[in-house]
Amino acid sequence: MRTARDAITSKTTEHTESEAAAEESTGHRNAPLDGRRIRAAVIGTGAIASGSHLPALAALAAEGEVEVVAAVDIDAEAVRRFCADGGVPNGYTDLDRMLAEQRPDLVAVCTPPTLHREQTVTALRAGAWVWCEKPPVPSLADFDAVQAQEGADGGPYASIVFQHRFGSGARHVRRLIADGAMGRPLVAHCQTTWYRDAAYYAVPWRGKWETEGGGPAMGHGIHQMDLLLDLLGPWSEVRAMAGRLVHDVQTEDVSTALVRFGSGALATVVNSVLSPDEVSRIRIDCEHATVELTHLYGHGNDNWRITPAPDARPGDMAAWQDFGADVPSSHLAQLRELVASMRAGERPRSSGADGRTSLELITALYKSAFTDATVHAGEIGPGDPYYTALHGGAPGWAPATPATPAIPATPATPATHEEASA
Repeated sequence: MRTARDAITSKTTEHTESEAAAEESTGHRNAPLDGRRIRAAVIGTGAIASGSHLPALAALAAEGEVEVVAAVDIDAEAVRRFCADGGVPNGYTDLDRMLAEQRPDLVAVCTPPTLHREQTVTALRAGAWVWCEKPPVPSLADFDAVQAQEGADGGPYASIVFQHRFGSGARHVRRLIADGAMGRPLVAHCQTTWYRDAAYYAVPWRGKWETEGGGPAMGHGIHQMDLLLDLLGPWSEVRAMAGRLVHDVQTEDVSTALVRFGSGALATVVNSVLSPDEVSRIRIDCEHATVELTHLYGHGNDNWRITPAPDARPGDMAAWQDFGADVPSSHLAQLRELVASMRAGERPRSSGADGRTSLELITALYKSAFTDATVHAGEIGPGDPYYTALHGGAPGWAPATPATPAIPATPATPATHEEASA
């Protein structure tokens, strides 16, 4: 009986021995990145890969920065279509074989969360940098295991797709807050109120701790919470509640939280998939102005609004309102910066400790909600049940029956078709 690991599918050409030798000399994963295109591959060929990752890679390919050399998916027909539609020359159903034959410099991981750890580690061990869709991994333990496989100096590193941090609007507001131009941040609100129906949760891996990692706090609100942290800096404590009000799922379908930041600022956070009037919103009240972002799945300069206090000086107001050329938040905006980091041999933003901070906040949110206690930054580590699973084994929230281990014992996990973007 043939399995997905027995064959490579949808390859447009078969590699001859001479072609393999040429790849060995020109596409080696340890070759310097200066003066050549970065070789990129995509793992998982569902909606987020075709709708966001491949267009971003194609845009940089048109600029001579990258070349997309391969795609991997356990679904042979899915990877064949992806390669045919996207002009990708090599399709595989075996991740190990793709890494060995194509030796990519960069791998985009677009599979369900339960596969992220193993696929990221496999790519890092092969010498490839990784750009992994959110949520990065199902637990802090998984995140720390991935980080332990990164290069000690100059990479390779694993970066998380947090594209809402990138673009001209976020960059301008981050600078204003960091420089104290609008005074101290005092009060904030972070809202991800979306709507997902029963058909959304009919996809088998959704709504389950083992395969999705968490509910809307993890899979949906993570983007706005990450942006809030990027703007306001470290958080210090969280107090939260969670509910399962509509959907028949293991995870929550709504949560609320109160967050205190290291600066002293206080924030409310709401994550929901029960809200027909969908919106993503961040509001920060500083001493001399209120800055607000209102959008849904991405933002440009027009989505930001700054309202000065009555005593603000006209010159200050003009500077605050000058966002510069409009660069919308997008996968492309983040990928462009990631490629620059690769060429410089520098750790990219949204990786390492910088990428971990939002996952730590989400983990603390769940622990607070399920234990009815305030959780402080840094308190969840090895030995804490929430370090290894976001449900923490809490009665009424943990799976009723023992789950199959999410990480197989095999050296690498074959890519699984990603059904759709969150």
